[in-house]
Amino acid sequence: MNQLIFILPLILCGGEMLRAEVVSIDIASRQPYAEGRVFGERGAYEQWRGRVRFAVDPNLEANQQIVDLELAPRNADGKVEFSADLEILAPVDLSKARGSLLYDVNNRGNRLALGQFNGGADEFLMREGWIVVFSGWIAETLPGGNRLRLTAPLARDGSRPIRGLVCAEMTPDQPAERWNIAQWANQGSYPPTTNGPDKATLTWRLRQQDARVPIPRSQWRLEQKQVEADGQHGQLPLIEMVLAGGFQPGYIYELIYEAEGPLVQGAGLAGIRDLVSCLKYDATERNPLRLPDGTPAARRAHGFGTSQSGRCLRMFLYDGFNADEQGRQVFDGVMPHVSGAGLGFFNHRFASPTRHNSQHDNHLYPADVFPFTYGEEKDPFTGRTDGILRRALASGTAPKLMHTQSSSEYWHRSGSLVHTDPLGTRDAELPSQVRIYTFGGCQHGPGNGVAGPRGNGQLPNCPSDYRPFLRALLTALDAWVCEGRQPPPSLYPKISDGTLADWHEAASGWHALPGVRYPEVIQQPELLDRGPEFLTHRRTSVQPPISRASYVVRVPAYGGDDNERGTLLLPSVAVPVASFTSWNLRHRSIGAETELLSLAGGYLPFCKTEAERQAAGDPRPALLERYRDFDEYLGQFTAAAARLAELGYLLPEDLPRLAAIAKANQALFAR
Repeated sequence: MNQLIFILPLILCGGEMLRAEVVSIDIASRQPYAEGRVFGERGAYEQWRGRVRFAVDPNLEANQQIVDLELAPRNADGKVEFSADLEILAPVDLSKARGSLLYDVNNRGNRLALGQFNGGADEFLMREGWIVVFSGWIAETLPGGNRLRLTAPLARDGSRPIRGLVCAEMTPDQPAERWNIAQWANQGSYPPTTNGPDKATLTWRLRQQDARVPIPRSQWRLEQKQVEADGQHGQLPLIEMVLAGGFQPGYIYELIYEAEGPLVQGAGLAGIRDLVSCLKYDATERNPLRLPDGTPAARRAHGFGTSQSGRCLRMFLYDGFNADEQGRQVFDGVMPHVSGAGLGFFNHRFASPTRHNSQHDNHLYPADVFPFTYGEEKDPFTGRTDGILRRALASGTAPKLMHTQSSSEYWHRSGSLVHTDPLGTRDAELPSQVRIYTFGGCQHGPGNGVAGPRGNGQLPNCPSDYRPFLRALLTALDAWVCEGRQPPPSLYPKISDGTLADWHEAASGWHALPGVRYPEVIQQPELLDRGPEFLTHRRTSVQPPISRASYVVRVPAYGGDDNERGTLLLPSVAVPVASFTSWNLRHRSIGAETELLSLAGGYLPFCKTEAERQAAGDPRPALLERYRDFDEYLGQFTAAAARLAELGYLLPEDLPRLAAIAKANQALFAR
């Protein structure tokens, strides 16, 4: 299809210049989506690609929270300019859209909402008429791979570059001679100062708690190059370390060096705010999503983010970005998915949004930090009282919010702190517009429902596919916003009813299984001293940071078959043929075998008969002790699925897909 170039400029209205958070939306191409397929009454969809250009005023109160914005170059109007890649999926006939916009916060440049909602469901979002929007919000993402990127302003101290200490942690899973110091292959790093490499330190250790062992400067070097792909240049260079003797799998390599040239990464959050606000409110030609009568096609907007992107949404709310420059509400509904209790390294000096927190790797970055909960709690170590929604509630812009997480988040992403006090002594009180749903027996990323082989863990991968829950809950979120219809009740483990427990083996109720090593570690956030300016200005001056105290996490308690209690269970977990663990340990082939395999769960099938179970020393009832035969299993499975649909946790259209997963287990019952 011929490419069309549209430039939707800032225009004059009533003799006054409109406020220009979004200066222009430049749509460079419009192409049929899914080869022009017609989605029932919604019709065909188009895929638009282009760029959105912004200009924000550092003096406005709405922009005061953007770290280092005041140090960025300004145009003739005194505003700071930046831009981002843009993609929109919308019905060709916008009048056939449902009126709801779904903004997918991309994950390190990659779109995930289509896989989460459409996966295994025949283009669910398009059949339901959603307008889906993506834009770049990360400046360290390298070009290539069709990734969405932000071009952010550069902060400077007058004519001088800003310098500071930067930590780059690397944890390879296989032997290698060289490694990207950003850890992720598609991300860049801040360039070192002229003397930065000479003064830098490199250490290694096997476990987080181990003493750091220095590696002599003569044994390593840094190689830096600018990356160009798809006609784009990376804002940050690709920096690789070459290490004499090579990197060993499982070890933590920590490089600390002086860098220069911090980007104003917080502009990415402002860009999300201003783009969504424009698409939702702007009735001028600047907004490409307008109906023939000039009104916006998106009457309400929902934010969805997976993992890192879910943490972005939590920080977006925490930093007050859900109020636009005119004080209007941006997102009506927000769904942070598998974010755990984290925020992120998103709006800081020398920010690195790619970094996260994990038990074994990236543990010391500023991601899992207080506040953890949506309502207000007191930090027992600093005395601060705060909550994720504090600013949004004060400004009247708090959205309807559904926090969804797999039970793996309790092990890997400090998930219990979302709904407990910081020391894990009691359940937290949730604001009225917040719901929390914990998907028991699931891992961070969805499987396909069918058991598979072992990957990098000591156990086979957890196969649970929680995406049917996401489809039902997104539908409920839109109805909650649009019609005021109450969604299904929150469902997550609690201290008060004994379903949220201490994570150690005996306290959690875990029944030991032959040949299975239960974890002796967990991701538990620490109060870290990063220097005197971190809390006030988000500037780090102490590297590595100094641990002062630890917050306390808990996990879902186990039942008699080592499956979790107090959680929202898929039919395959509620009517099980196995134990579905929220954790997995690293296999010795990738090193550090006592540590958690990041974000992974496991799968431990039941024995078929009582005799096999007793011979194996397995305390869990066997399949044929649980179910008379396959037909009884299938009946219980079907009834569990129907009940979830009745309660609103599943859509009726997903019941046949779930039944197909159950039928795939028929061979397990063959005598």
